[in-house]
Amino acid sequence: MIDVKHIMEIAERSLADTDMFVVECKISPMGDIELLIDSDTAVKLEDCAALNRAIEAELDREVEDYSLMVASAGIGSELKLLRQYKKILGNSVEVLLKDGIKILAKLNDATEEGIALSYEEKQVVEGKKRKVTVEVTKSYAWEEIKYVKEYLDFK
Repeated sequence: MIDVKHIMEIAERSLADTDMFVVECKISPMGDIELLIDSDTAVKLEDCAALNRAIEAELDREVEDYSLMVASAGIGSELKLLRQYKKILGNSVEVLLKDGIKILAKLNDATEEGIALSYEEKQVVEGKKRKVTVEVTKSYAWEEIKYVKEYLDFK
């Protein structure tokens, strides 16, 4: 059986002199290998193809039957690594908290402890009859977050 650790080692060795990195590797019981990569700049189709060839060169189809897909972690996919968060600081993100609250906000910071967001929220202000829109800056620990995705506003 092909091992995730082995695939990750091959990929990391192949990407060592680039700004690309492995985000995730999954292998199904049927031998379908899905390797997601990302970059501090951009991942090109040629990069995925070259990594695919590098991995296939080290695996033996005579010993193990498999299918291999190397892809870029796309813009609507969940962020998995701190390095991905650092890449999009200042951009809009969609955050789903474990308590079910969804927040569209600007990503201000990302650390080992969690993330800092800023967003507008309507709040009751003393002396006003209606709620007022206020800029809120709040930090969330990783334990509170179900997922974070980069958010593209097409307006």
